[in-house]
Amino acid sequence: MDTIASLFSFITWPVSWVIVQFHKVYGAIFGPDTGWAWGLSIVSLVVLIRICLIPLFVKQIKSTRNMQALQPKMKAIQERYKSDKQRQSEEMMKLYKETGTNPLSSCLPILAQSPFFFALYHVLSNIASGKEIGAMNQALVDSARQAHIFGAPIAAKFTDSPEKVEALNASLTDVRIVTAVMIILMSASQFFTQRQLMMKNVDLSVKTPYMQQQKMLMYIFPVIFAVMGVNFPVGVLVYWLTTNVWTMGQQMYVINQNPTPGSKAQDAYLQRLLKSITHHGEVRGRRRKSVVKVIVAKGSDRNENERRFFGGLSKAGFVAQADGSVVKGEALPAEAEGAAAKRQQPKRQTKAQRQAAAAQATVSKDAGEGSESTAVEKASPSLEKKPQDTAKSGASGTGAKGEAQGDKPARPSRANSGGSRQQGKTGQRKGQQRPKHPSSKK
Repeated sequence: MDTIASLFSFITWPVSWVIVQFHKVYGAIFGPDTGWAWGLSIVSLVVLIRICLIPLFVKQIKSTRNMQALQPKMKAIQERYKSDKQRQSEEMMKLYKETGTNPLSSCLPILAQSPFFFALYHVLSNIASGKEIGAMNQALVDSARQAHIFGAPIAAKFTDSPEKVEALNASLTDVRIVTAVMIILMSASQFFTQRQLMMKNVDLSVKTPYMQQQKMLMYIFPVIFAVMGVNFPVGVLVYWLTTNVWTMGQQMYVINQNPTPGSKAQDAYLQRLLKSITHHGEVRGRRRKSVVKVIVAKGSDRNENERRFFGGLSKAGFVAQADGSVVKGEALPAEAEGAAAKRQQPKRQTKAQRQAAAAQATVSKDAGEGSESTAVEKASPSLEKKPQDTAKSGASGTGAKGEAQGDKPARPSRANSGGSRQQGKTGQRKGQQRPKHPSSKK
């Protein structure tokens, strides 16, 4: 560890100078040789560094959002190359390159503060040895050696020998208890930070390398810091515990106020927003209006949480507008009406159902046509003659032509009667036929 810390010796002087400046302020309040003065100086160093790293944290959030926006394409790649994992990885990396997305961006804050971490470790190691370092002269080094946090010197380690701990005017039991508690708290805070990111602020509907990376960090980082923590001085443990608590609070704020679309945190945020709108009758706050505006602009691309939010607005009698505000109204927006109409389409019928419907329609049509034919026959009695008229015509001896003319109407009557009987049996109608000559064969 000392070898690694020596690589960052170029930043040792600025780190030690910042600690000295904070020590002057806290030393005037709590006393220059107290653990409160030196401990709060280290905590203030962490806060200053994390404030300077806020731009990197913002970049981390943007990269996370880009990863979320790429999830539909990632899912398509996973489905397309389901059986070829190597090709799937190649296509994923190609997508990252085309969109300029870095899945390792979540590590940027940790990597950026690593030089300060090792520089502080180098400073505390020299304090334990009683050597001047950076902006700290011998008087300040001796003052820091006398500072204790809950009975443990800030330069003591869990693995120090009893003789070295006694030289710092402390007991080995106190040092190991304090360092063990700090290591546990440091690892627990690291695990909780990653867990709340995975469980609340990630869209779990699509499995991506980003999710696998976060899951790996959730379990590996706490173990790494727990193993390495036994070699950290108490002052370094204070530094790392403070930065973990800062990260946890910062992450909690982002999850509550700017959640990832499609995550559980977004659902909880939108439900809180819906409750506020229902209670006040309006969208309060510029940031909240921008959230509603973005959701309205998405249209049909809204996720399940956003559709549920709009459904709750509709039930409460509100309609979201394009500018992010809401107005009273019972009618849904045109876009929502179209989606509702689309969902209300009848289900597709089976083949048996379609055939039954077609047969019923045919029977109804034939029944209508039969009624129409009966009405036509009643309206045209001149087209038919009774059988006795035909007999009288034959007895008068008017000739073959007259007989033929007199017999023609009688044949269609019998044919039509038979056709009617056939129609009643089969349910089909062949139409009116031309009457046949009496001399023709049946």
